[in-house]
Amino acid sequence: MSVVKSSVKARRTESTGGAIGQRGIGLLFVLPAVAFTVVFFIIPLIMTVYMSLHDWPLLGQSEFIGFDNYVTLANDRQFWNSLWFTTRYTLLVTPVIFILAFVLALLVNLPLHGVGIFRTIYFLPVVIGLGTSSLLWVWLLHDRVGIIDAILLGLGLIDRPIVWLADPNYAMLAIIMSVVWKTVGFTMILLLTGMQAIPLELYEAARVDGASYFGRLRFITMPLLRRTFALALILSVIGSYLGFDQFFIMTAGGPQNTTISVVYWIYKNSFTNFKLGYGASMSIVLLVVLVILSVIQLRLLRDETSY
Repeated sequence: MSVVKSSVKARRTESTGGAIGQRGIGLLFVLPAVAFTVVFFIIPLIMTVYMSLHDWPLLGQSEFIGFDNYVTLANDRQFWNSLWFTTRYTLLVTPVIFILAFVLALLVNLPLHGVGIFRTIYFLPVVIGLGTSSLLWVWLLHDRVGIIDAILLGLGLIDRPIVWLADPNYAMLAIIMSVVWKTVGFTMILLLTGMQAIPLELYEAARVDGASYFGRLRFITMPLLRRTFALALILSVIGSYLGFDQFFIMTAGGPQNTTISVVYWIYKNSFTNFKLGYGASMSIVLLVVLVILSVIQLRLLRDETSY
């Protein structure tokens, strides 16, 4: 009997040791990701919060001022105007990107010969840097040498060149066009990946039951793309709120300060006015806004079948 007990005890010890060993190996696999998060997110976040509580000039000694930066921020009309402008920009550009990306994903998901070429063509602008893309569109929209005005004049749609980036009525439209051209391919790839993960048996069964193409799209494709929609929407909204390059390069906040995004305003206060502490406080407020928006989007688009 004692031999059996000792054998069982040895097995338990061995299994426990094996579990601890497996757990240790698992921790080693996640250690690089944890280290990356700590070094490039947690520590900078703590430093940003610390800076936001100080009068932190670019040169010289910092001074602790508590929540004075946040009090000043509450009365900063330009910050709230820039946040409202960025919100309007996000509400305008996100649906355009999603509709075009969804249509393109449906097209390139068709089993046609040479469809891979079109996938590559649609995705090519994503490879270009946003700064390069913005400079390209500055040339395309130029009223003297730009190709956009030349095409519109040739088609007779306008009778004189449009100064896109100097006109408050067209500056937002010009930026939206450039951003959609640059980013729609990325969202298309995300949606295409989700579509190709849907089992073909579901479509075949629906086809046998007499479901039309739009019926299959409505009752199979769109419900099963819910998680992909949530991911793409969060990335698009966050990317829009953090937009800087296109506003800095294409309009520099103009004309008449009508295209100052919230990140551009943070940049101006931090590196033009040398108020790093105040810029840090605005960054914290923007982070809170993005967290709230992300939580709302996840709740609205959560998969009710998952627990």
